[in-house]
Amino acid sequence: MRKTKCIVILSSMALSLATVGNAGAQLLDGGTLERDNVAHNQPDYSPFVDQHMPNRVFWGDTHLHTSYSVDGGFFGNTLDPGDAYRFARGEELVSSTGSRVKLQRPLDWLVVADHAEYFGLADMLATGDPAILEDPVTARWYKMRQSSDPDEGMKAFYEVVDSAARLENLVENPAIQRTAWDKTTDFAEQYNDPGVFTSIIGFEWSSSSNGNNLHRVVMFRDGADRAGQVIPYSTFDSDDPEDLWDWMAQYEKATGGRILAAAHNGNWGTGLMFADERNNGEPLDEAYARKRIRYEPIYEMTQIKGDSETHPLLSPEDDWADFGTWDKGDLGGRNRITPEMLPHQYARSALRLGLGHEVSIGANPFKFGMIGSTDAHTSLATTREDNFFGKNPPAEPDANRWSHVFMKGELEGTDYYNWETLASGLTGVWARENTRKALFDAMNRKEVYATTGSRISVRVFGGWDFAADEVERPDFAERGYRDGVPMGGDLSNAPEGRSPTMMIRALRDPDNANLDRVQVVKGWLQADGKTAEKVYDVACSDGRAIVEHACERPVGSTVDVATASYTNTIGDPMLNAVWSDPDFDPSQHAFYYVRVLEIPKPTWQAHDVKYYGVKMDEAVPMSLQDRAYTSPIWYTPG
Repeated sequence: MRKTKCIVILSSMALSLATVGNAGAQLLDGGTLERDNVAHNQPDYSPFVDQHMPNRVFWGDTHLHTSYSVDGGFFGNTLDPGDAYRFARGEELVSSTGSRVKLQRPLDWLVVADHAEYFGLADMLATGDPAILEDPVTARWYKMRQSSDPDEGMKAFYEVVDSAARLENLVENPAIQRTAWDKTTDFAEQYNDPGVFTSIIGFEWSSSSNGNNLHRVVMFRDGADRAGQVIPYSTFDSDDPEDLWDWMAQYEKATGGRILAAAHNGNWGTGLMFADERNNGEPLDEAYARKRIRYEPIYEMTQIKGDSETHPLLSPEDDWADFGTWDKGDLGGRNRITPEMLPHQYARSALRLGLGHEVSIGANPFKFGMIGSTDAHTSLATTREDNFFGKNPPAEPDANRWSHVFMKGELEGTDYYNWETLASGLTGVWARENTRKALFDAMNRKEVYATTGSRISVRVFGGWDFAADEVERPDFAERGYRDGVPMGGDLSNAPEGRSPTMMIRALRDPDNANLDRVQVVKGWLQADGKTAEKVYDVACSDGRAIVEHACERPVGSTVDVATASYTNTIGDPMLNAVWSDPDFDPSQHAFYYVRVLEIPKPTWQAHDVKYYGVKMDEAVPMSLQDRAYTSPIWYTPG
């Protein structure tokens, strides 16, 4: 086989670089990272002159709801977007239920993503805003919410929810949405502090017709001057994501701004989130694939309502596949989740499907990066097990919150309970600076990763020529950019006799648990057109050997449920690896992403047991292993 140079594609713009080496360029507005931007060729003494590569991980939540969301305000959330930003910046607040609450460490950035459907209505009903009293429907809901009978307020809420499921807008009053959106963008501008804290303007498009969860969080690169020229696009406008993408394209054309979306909770998508056909029933084609990945470069694959990495039925040989699995039914339990739906609901299987689509239609519609978010409706982005304030105000700390029904299902056996919710998740963004532009561009090029709540620092580069000792060098990131691609990047044209090599560093959250292991998850397209997957342990703590691609024994556990405590006497604070694919076939399309596992620690439920002295059912988990998932690196045959 003829030896060729690797071709690297670092963004949806398909910027191809035919060589590996050089030094000195810039970060482009489109989010691409030119390889020449890594180092410099100047004779300056300082090695950092003209170096612009991403060098920090910034932590944030892409999906938080406030009192402006109907399912926040109606459930008792009294905290507005300003409160959400103040909390994320590190301020102590009093929650909607009267508890004092504070983050251990501030976040670096936040997306307030209130629902576009009936945007701001709940808050305006709570305050008796004159605008809602002029409309007969909202005036009636106001009276129901003011009733001394709490059931009346819930009846109003269910009217709202049912109308959204039927795609029937009961309040045709754009002034309400405009007022709330103007306040939202004003709050974002007020709390945006470039270099210190970034408020990213956003909203949630909540397509839930017939219970099928196809929700997207929409995020702007822009400030209020551009984002304020529109009002949020809702499912009442259309429940088809293709129409949302068209609206996003129109926004960019009209304003000169930039915008992206992140789908979430494919685990509730009844097989539609990553379906083999479009919403209109037509087959997927290249135009669809390119439009989808242009506007949806990232996917929220872990959050409060379950983890969407994979399912034990999809990954039976993966010992870590059954984490936060929610598979009883869809949103509201209108439809049961069946085995045939599963491949079209989870991130790993979607990545596998995408490989096949790339061959059959000429583009990969599921070529996304990984992010995690809370989807909390409390205005409080809490993800530590010992500081978890739940999905909504009724799930804030309380002796009996674990046993409350989180979501009542219409079908028998489709109820979800509060104890099943996860204190997940967060997004780590590799960028140069904490600004809207830098964070958005990193998301666009997929140099981002998800965690289930911990702030694990993880970095991965893929290439052909990494030496085993390079990961130990202090300048390993510079070498990674120079000789390979970061998470979210592409490799192609495998040199003769070479395999994709991953250079990986993982560092524990300094205020959390040690690390158990580092894994590489591979998916590939076989010659018969079917896909396959394999999980490789590539670094093990405590000196454990790797035997047949797996740590020779479990890491163990130091969890003491009675005291809701653990110790870092097992595991390692840092794990590094340089791993080459032992099963590589240069003719097969493939992807690789890294999963990092912490040692076991007590769950939020265990902390509730200790704090309140309550007894919970045996099914309630008392320990877990938090994890990080990086965006993939893709390999495409020459």
